[in-house]
Amino acid sequence: MRTVVLLGNRDTKRTIYFEKAARQNGLPFLFLEWEEWRRCGFPADSELFVKIDPPVWTDGHLSGLNDLVASYRSDLRALEKEASVSQFLNPPRTLMELLDKTGCKQALKEAGLPITQSLGEGIGDSEALLSRMKDMRILSVFIKPVSGSGAAGVTAFRFQPKTGRMAAYSCAAFDQAALKPERSSAFRPPLINTKRLHTITDPAEILDFLDSLLSLGCIVERWYPKADFQGFSYDLRAVCQDGALDFLLARLSKGPVTNLHLNNHPLDASRLALPEDVTSTIKELCRRACCCYPGLRSAGIDILLEKGSLKPRIIEMNGQGDLLYQDIYDKNEIYSHQVRMMKAWLEQGGTL
Repeated sequence: MRTVVLLGNRDTKRTIYFEKAARQNGLPFLFLEWEEWRRCGFPADSELFVKIDPPVWTDGHLSGLNDLVASYRSDLRALEKEASVSQFLNPPRTLMELLDKTGCKQALKEAGLPITQSLGEGIGDSEALLSRMKDMRILSVFIKPVSGSGAAGVTAFRFQPKTGRMAAYSCAAFDQAALKPERSSAFRPPLINTKRLHTITDPAEILDFLDSLLSLGCIVERWYPKADFQGFSYDLRAVCQDGALDFLLARLSKGPVTNLHLNNHPLDASRLALPEDVTSTIKELCRRACCCYPGLRSAGIDILLEKGSLKPRIIEMNGQGDLLYQDIYDKNEIYSHQVRMMKAWLEQGGTL
């Protein structure tokens, strides 16, 4: 018997709005929580089409995110071996490859796609970071934990070697609750995600913060001046499904970090009135990025447009970037498109 399965987490917006789309489109499906699947596996004697939703991060400590991603990778490896699954919305192997932010950017670069420039590997502390920035003459960078989710740990950093002046902007901060009287003065509390942007200008404080952040494992990239609209800088979140652009959202911010988790301003990208050639380039860029990963049916792609030229560059690619509040609270088209793909498989008996 053919069965559509959503493997995920109960009472999340992902589950609620996928279920809403399934109900509106007449798609019966089986919901399995992660723990239930780990304990019992998939139904026997069924041919399955499975959508995998990511685990929920509830810890708040950035080191906990590393642990969560490691556990998720283990689950994905196990899912690869599930013989009863004939189709995945996004295959486990592809999701694992997209979790590797450095490897993903390298794959896109090798395909000839424009990406944000990396400062390379081996940057494990503030000393190494400053040295690399001086050598490459790149004085403004973004630092992102390799296991990052949303804006967790994302930090914008500027440095002036001649004056020694620095500034860092981040939603991460030291967990002051971890400081106890019996701790030594050398104790450095863990970093937590505060979900709001902080500005740090004291060099000693910044270097201490960067040492903790970089010790978690990070990628460091050039900070490009972004295009602006009505006094806000912005980048774009594209959701591509079946190789075509389904949704394009501008993320506007007065600060350097545009993630919508930080109460920034979403805007339908059509209101930017971008030149037609820029829009066409973005669509082709997304199509080619998805082609780098055979079997990938749904992807979220973050794109910046350089200030002035509007040249697009891929910031990041996510195999599970399909949750956009601006869509689910409106037409819910992204999940509806997924449901239609699954319903076609269920009813027609053909491969997708």
